[in-house]
Amino acid sequence: MSEMSFRRLGESGLSVSVIGLGCNNFGGRIDQQQSAAVVNAAIDAGITLFDTADSYGGAGRSEEILGAVLRSTGRRDGVLVATKFGTDLSGANGPDFGARGGRRYIVRAAEASLRRLGTDWIDLYQMHVPDPATPIDETLAALDDLVRAGKVRYVGHSNFSGWQTADAAWVARTAHRAPFVSAQNEYSLLNRAIESDLIPACQRFGVGVLPYFPLASGLLTGKYRRGEPAPEGSRLARDTHRRWLERARWDTIDALDKFAAERGRALVDIAIGWLLAQPTVASVIAGATTPEQVRANVAAGGCQPSTEDLATLDTITRR
Repeated sequence: MSEMSFRRLGESGLSVSVIGLGCNNFGGRIDQQQSAAVVNAAIDAGITLFDTADSYGGAGRSEEILGAVLRSTGRRDGVLVATKFGTDLSGANGPDFGARGGRRYIVRAAEASLRRLGTDWIDLYQMHVPDPATPIDETLAALDDLVRAGKVRYVGHSNFSGWQTADAAWVARTAHRAPFVSAQNEYSLLNRAIESDLIPACQRFGVGVLPYFPLASGLLTGKYRRGEPAPEGSRLARDTHRRWLERARWDTIDALDKFAAERGRALVDIAIGWLLAQPTVASVIAGATTPEQVRANVAAGGCQPSTEDLATLDTITRR
């Protein structure tokens, strides 16, 4: 396994491992014992960035599990905990107090996440989705207060567009608020939509990109095949996800699989290596349900496609 590399998150002073662990499976697909095995394997492999959300696992269960594992192993100080706020938790995690970009909501959400994580601070606190009902200045002011209070170290956003990223950067700069330093959006060889507006905005304003679904929900792992049922127990074997197999871009997936095989690499290597070759990407957030998957993701981080490889991949995925 290659040695872990680290990059600055945007233009901030925060250094993150180039492979991060997505904790969305905790409390859902895997229990606390299985999650502990995944977390410990990640730390042993050099991963420092652990990404969760108050909505993951239902009723904040993912945060609870991650916090419990880090406390039980005494490894909290050596990692960066990233979590999110702003999705609808009404009916699942207590009352939803209106606008989720508002001061009241943000302060309550942060306090709840800190309790579940069992920690005094959140390293990266991310707004999960934009809130059109609240001026971005109010959101940034509330987050800035959390930073000044020492409860949050850095702030980021998720699922923002390019113009929303630019707007937030301008407001933070002119109002002297803590700026968003990261953008977490879906990005993979099968979904390059953010290249049209978000990536240029992130380059202009010094925001680091944290791709989620880097393996396109498993379609870039090599475990799924055209015309074949999903392996039992896999993510896409669930009834709610089977349509993804039916709608998958199989011509592109097959071409990528052939590309990887010709170079003696696994498809996951190509998928993660390509993302890390993009200049705005700081860390690839990859979920895992087993220690073996963690180690495979970390190993893929050592794949460095050549300029010719990148040109070929561009041709394949822009068809």
